[in-house]
Amino acid sequence: MKLIKQLMACATMAFASVSFAATAPSAPASNEAPDALVKRISTEVLETAKTDKEIQAGNTKRVMDLVETKILPYVDFQRMTSLAAGRFWREASPEQQKQLSTEFRTLLIYTYSGALSQVKNETIEFKPLRADPTDSEVEVRSQVNMTRGEPVPLNYRVAKTPAGWKIYDINVLGAWLVETYKSTFASEISKGGIDGLIKTLSEKNKKLASKPIKAASAK
Repeated sequence: MKLIKQLMACATMAFASVSFAATAPSAPASNEAPDALVKRISTEVLETAKTDKEIQAGNTKRVMDLVETKILPYVDFQRMTSLAAGRFWREASPEQQKQLSTEFRTLLIYTYSGALSQVKNETIEFKPLRADPTDSEVEVRSQVNMTRGEPVPLNYRVAKTPAGWKIYDINVLGAWLVETYKSTFASEISKGGIDGLIKTLSEKNKKLASKPIKAASAK
């Protein structure tokens, strides 16, 4: 879980840290190119995170509101959850799938929020998109320019849905987050089944809910 948190923190800071002089008017999500969508979200989140003093101070509600409104609408949590659960997803009942998706989504909200509250001066630059107009799934490539140290490679897997392009996986330093969660999920399921995994995630979320955002993100 420690590796997952480190990767998510890095991904979130990168996701929220592209530096543009101004933000262009938002196009309807269904009409945006996938790389344009990721750039736009990053710009909006960065500007808010950097200028909102309450976010910088770790105001839990303000940080989570930003994540809910600016990031989550563009993430396909059900697909991310099903991929992380692997073959066990098909064995779960519809109710178990719903509960697992909800708990996983909540965990990612806390992780995103913890990293977002620590965004400072990181910047990100995007690579040219390698895709055909007919592609329904693409990889948006970028790198995070840290204030100290070497740039960090960061890629997004994005799929076209009826509601527009949505992110369903993130690669940081060569590691796809879904694959990282997949091994963790499989381990928990082997010990207590799908219900055991749901219980583990639920208990983790309750602990995170009781802590300030920065404290929750540090462990």
